[in-house]
Formats: sequence, C-alpha cells, structure tokens
Amino acid sequence: MRKMVAICFVVSLALCCEAKIQAQEKTAGSEQGESAKAVTAGGQSNADQHTKLIQPYRLDFSFNEIEGGKKINTRHYSINLTAGSANEVKIGTRVPVATGETGPPAAQFQYLDLGTSIWALLREGSDELQLEVRSEISSTKHEDVDVDPRAPHTAFTPPIVSQIKISGSTLLVTGKPIIIGTADDPYSSRQFQLEVIATKLR
Repeated sequence: MRKMVAICFVVSLALCCEAKIQAQEKTAGSEQGESAKAVTAGGQSNADQHTKLIQPYRLDFSFNEIEGGKKINTRHYSINLTAGSANEVKIGTRVPVATGETGPPAAQFQYLDLGTSIWALLREGSDELQLEVRSEISSTKHEDVDVDPRAPHTAFTPPIVSQIKISGSTLLVTGKPIIIGTADDPYSSRQFQLEVIATKLR
C-alpha cells in the first residue's frame, strides 16, 4: 500500500512539473513573439523616418529681368539637395583690380569674385519643410580714360561693381513657382526677380 502511495505521489509530482514547464515555455514564446512584433514595428518606423530624412529634391531657379510686366531675360540654375541639408551653385570670374602703380616694373592687383551665387537650405519642421535661399549676382565694368592725350597708353578707372542680393525664407511647395524676392533697378524701369520650382525626385 505504501508503495502504491509513493508511486502515485511521484507520478503526480512529475505531471505537475511537466505542466509548469509547458506553461513557462508558452509564456516565453508569447513574450518573444510580442518582442519580435515590436522590433518589426520599430524597424518599419525607423525605415520610414530614414526614408523621410533622405528625400531628394531638385530646385530649379530662374533669375528674371522684367520690364513693362514682361520677362526680357532669364537665367536658369539648378540644385539637388535632400531634406535637412544645404547646397550651393556658384559661377563667375575673378576680376583683377589694380591696387598700386600699373606701370613697370610690376603692377599690383587684387582679385574680385564676381558672378552668380545661389545657396539653398531645406530646414526640417514638424510636418513641413522650410526653404531658405540666399542669392547674389554681381558684375563690374571698366571704362577706359586717357590719363594724358599725348600718352601712348591708357589706364583704368576704379571698377564700378553692381550687386543684386535676394534672400528669403518660405515653406516648400513642390510643383509650383515660388517667388523668393523681387527688386527694382534704381537706374531703370526694370525689375529683378528670383523664382524657384521644387520637384521631388522620387
């Protein structure tokens, strides 16, 4: 009788241990499944965020000269950049300007960087992008004058440098022209206008 009781006790104990182990395994499997789902969801969220951060855009700038309400001249420039970054396009010449005697034995010159420079930044907001633009167009012209009518050579007067700077900040809107700024020419009836069209590249 005692042997029978002992055997029943051992069998019951083994069944209880097995049930407990199975319950623990089931709980662990459930936790691992939920953890994997959380990791997967987090991975998708991070991927979406990463995709948002590297969204590329093309900015097509137009520098317009307007007279009488009509465009009489337009120059085009393009910049590729991504959200949260800045880029610049710059084209021009280095113009020598005499800073000392221009005659022999040697003339001394200083160089001016003249031309067109456009800098753009896409600043990230909560749900929108802010476009910041700085532009400058500069040029110069030398006028020849005779220092002495009897002299066989001519000299240059100091150069006159003209500059047009247009800067602005606005919300980025794709597919539509955005006017960054407009400036009147103080010496004529012309206007200078900087316009940009933003395009998503993918």
